[in-house]
Order: sequence, then C-alpha cells, then structure tokens
Amino acid sequence: MRITAVTCVKNEGPFLLEWIAFNRLIGVTDHLFYSNDCTDGTDTMLDALAVRGIVQHLPNPAEGRNYQMEALKHAAKQEIVTEADWVWVADVDEFLNIHVGDHTIPALVEACGNPQAISLNFQFFASDGIEAFEDRPVISQFTRSHNPDLWCGDTAIEVKSLMRHDFPLQYFGAHRPFFREKLPPRKRPSWTDGSGRDVQHKFLVAANPRRIRKFPAQGARRFATLNHYALRSLDSYLVKNDRGDVNRENRAFDDTYWRERNDPAWEDTSIQRYLPDLEAALEELKSDPEIKALHDQSCELHRAKRDELLSQPAYQAMRDQLRAASTLPPQEEDLIKRLDLPV
Repeated sequence: MRITAVTCVKNEGPFLLEWIAFNRLIGVTDHLFYSNDCTDGTDTMLDALAVRGIVQHLPNPAEGRNYQMEALKHAAKQEIVTEADWVWVADVDEFLNIHVGDHTIPALVEACGNPQAISLNFQFFASDGIEAFEDRPVISQFTRSHNPDLWCGDTAIEVKSLMRHDFPLQYFGAHRPFFREKLPPRKRPSWTDGSGRDVQHKFLVAANPRRIRKFPAQGARRFATLNHYALRSLDSYLVKNDRGDVNRENRAFDDTYWRERNDPAWEDTSIQRYLPDLEAALEELKSDPEIKALHDQSCELHRAKRDELLSQPAYQAMRDQLRAASTLPPQEEDLIKRLDLPV
C-alpha cells in the first residue's frame, strides 16, 4: 500500500526527523513537503533528505498569504499524490496514534472497512509545565491532554483525514477532502470516523460551518486518535509565536490559543507503544553524518531564536504571562464563574 503524507512547514527543523520516522513506522511510504521562509535550516535538511530519496521537497507555490491551501492545490496534481493508494494531509506536530492490529495505517483502514475517507479527531496535548526545549521525541515528553471527548466545553472536535485514491475529489482542505459539487447521493464517498462508523451527514456534505471540519469525538476514537502537540515546550511555543504559521503570514498566537490547548486533565501514554521503534529509526536516520549535523544545527538555531526572543521585554512578558496562565481553558473558566462554583 502506497501512502503519501503531505505537509507544509516553516521553521520545523528540530522536529522533522521524528515526524518522518514516526510516519514511516505507521506505514507512510512517501512524504511531500512544502516549505517557505525558513531560517532554522528546515529547507536545507529537507533538500538533503530529498537527495537520499526519503522525502520530496518543493518550495511553497503560494503567491499570497494562504500558504497551506495553495500548496494543497498544487499537491493534488503531483505524481507522488495521484499515484498513492492513500493520502494523509497533516502537520508536523500531529501524530496518528493507531490502536488496532499492528498499529499501522493499513490496519486502521482494514478495521474501518476500507472506506474512501477516514477522519480522526484531535487530542490536544498540553505543555504541562515543561519549559525547556529538549532534543528528544515529542511523543515521549508530553503525556497530558484535555478529556479526549471534550475540548473547551465542546463535544465536537476538529479532525484530520486520510483519503483513498478513488475519492471523488474536488479539492483538499487542511482538515478533510471535499467531493465534487452536485455529486448524486448514490455516488458520495464512503467515509468513517476513527471507530469505523459512518461520519455524520452534516459533516459528510459540509452542511454548515460547524460541521465542515469537526464532529463529536465521543465514541469516535476506538481504532485511532490524532495526537496534536500544538504547544510542545514553552521555549518552542515562544519560537512558534515568533514564526507565525503556514496559513497566515506574520500571524501571532495569543494566550487564548495556549490556554485552550494547555489543559492537563487527562493522562494518555498510549502512543509510547511506538517509542522503542521510533528511537531506533531516529538513530538510523542520524547515522548519516550530514543528516545528524543538519538536525543538530536546527536544534541550535531553535535555541538561539529562543534566546534572541527572551532578550526582548515583550517576550519576557509573554513568557511570564504563559507561566502564570490558568490551565483551565477560558471557556471552562467562564462557565465556572457564571455558575459561581469554586475553582
């Protein structure tokens, strides 16, 4: 089974090898990376990996600010995508945690009954007081999340999606594919959640903004969960804040984004089943002296950017604000206040 992962990156150098190695463990055979405006060696490392046949790397084709959507439009026409049996559109801080069979994507596909699309709910992992960036697997460091059935008081949680080659694609979205307009109901794709259940009709047909990219997570994660490490350490979050993201040029995340994702109510270490094999795979990648040197350089540039930012009063204040922030999501805190309950 040929499985292609498609992603957009900007300054993700320290985290590339882990994501690639992890994806290969779960059955991803090909990677298509788009990069833009990198200053930490991300693009140089991807070029080196591309020379070795490990990934395919292209400059982001965006001419405006909508980097991800323009890249996905471009990706839909690339041979590495069109010849794949399955396509996985995800970000470098997202890890597909598969609970069935041999814990690979083919096992997930089989458990779900081989539909044309599978959408997996996010589980947002908290920083949980970890401040220092460390060069070791993210999945080993961050083990606490919100209640996976409930996020910020909402039962509907966002998804990312696997798409089979015969999906009647109109275009890729960042969270799910969209099928062609006016497709007759009998030709609509078979589409399941992470428990092999048919997705809700309103999600299937993108009936309203609330159901375009999310649906209730309760009962939807029996076969797989999507672990999202959106914060990582406080150090890395500060660097991320300076970077912006791949969707909107110069966008900065405020503390609402941090607080919504820094809920440590739940402990989940299930993804660490992959850790021994992941560490071995990372060692194999780093056995190439050039790849190891480029990885180490990206880590040093990541730390240097943190130090540069923390020399600025504004970033010192941001760090202090995030350190002091409540671990209750703002929505839950507001609800407690309205109900006049003790915190």
